[in-house]
Amino acid sequence: MVDQRDVECMAHALRLARRGRFTARPNPCVGCVIVDANDDIVAAEYHHKAGDAHAEILALQQAGDRARGATLYVSLEPCCHEGKTGPCTQALIAAEVKRVVVAMQDPNPQVAGKGIQQLEQHGIQVDCGVLTPQAQELNAGFIKRMQSGIPYVTVKSAISIDGKTALHNGTSKWITDTAARNDVQRLRAQSDAVMTGIGTVLADDPALNVRLTSSQLGLDEEVMQPARIVIDPQLQIPAQAKMFSLPGQTIVFTGQESANRAQKNLTNCEVIMLEQHQGQLDLHQVLQQLAQREINSVLVEAGSNLVGNLIAQHLVDEMIVYVAPKLFGSAAKGMAEIGAIDIMDEHISLEYKDVRRVGNDLRITALITH
Repeated sequence: MVDQRDVECMAHALRLARRGRFTARPNPCVGCVIVDANDDIVAAEYHHKAGDAHAEILALQQAGDRARGATLYVSLEPCCHEGKTGPCTQALIAAEVKRVVVAMQDPNPQVAGKGIQQLEQHGIQVDCGVLTPQAQELNAGFIKRMQSGIPYVTVKSAISIDGKTALHNGTSKWITDTAARNDVQRLRAQSDAVMTGIGTVLADDPALNVRLTSSQLGLDEEVMQPARIVIDPQLQIPAQAKMFSLPGQTIVFTGQESANRAQKNLTNCEVIMLEQHQGQLDLHQVLQQLAQREINSVLVEAGSNLVGNLIAQHLVDEMIVYVAPKLFGSAAKGMAEIGAIDIMDEHISLEYKDVRRVGNDLRITALITH
């Protein structure tokens, strides 16, 4: 039976899990707390990095003999399959823990309830469903990739208070102040990939990297750079683009016909050729390709055409919009090209998730309700 102590310990496990949000990918963020028979916390750990020990294993090592007869709290169902590391369920069985409290089932089909079943078959009491919504929110990208085969997509935009992303002549630096721009760096650091369109590359030659240091992010480990994704149907990207000279992975999606026609000496990147329809790439297919490369979350920093196409194709899950207290006028450029809406009921609905002030600007986080 779940009680208030279970909620408190799971909340602790989730706080620990959040520490892995910059470094655990492509694995989910997982935290673990062990409480002995005297109700004392004897271990508290989280999964640091893919390939390293899982949170449960680290916590068992920390608890030692005090894990015998203890209750273990973990934010995601323990794995029961052989991956880069051994199955956590076998370690829990061997340690003779008495009870395991789980926030949510693992959406990975290789686990998906099998870990819980295996523990129960060995006489370990399992209670699942403590703080499930919080656990789901923490690993929204991993869950979506496992369940739908595409990553979780967040569109980030910086706009004036009248909804414009640039002046009429294209000038956009800087709409927001330093605090908001640093906040975007943290968003990048938490994302598996940052996506943009060729128009933004040609206009701004962006780096799309994380410019904050490990210490600025509060990390002991080196910053993991997100993959840089460019949607470039005609393969117009210059070989001298800034992102090609930076550490990390760059993937350029282009059309098969354009890629065959244009001979470019592109280095330090992967070029993926897809079929085109009326000169455009299938963005759902782009996201499928990214999911196959174990990319859980994509942060879109792009112009109005790519943003509009993603929204129109129901591929955006969330929008994070930084609003500056400025007016750019009616001739300035808008945030998303989604075509005319003539009937009020045909509007695109969003649900506010969070609104807060970041420096002199507002940050609005909203979910798109498809």
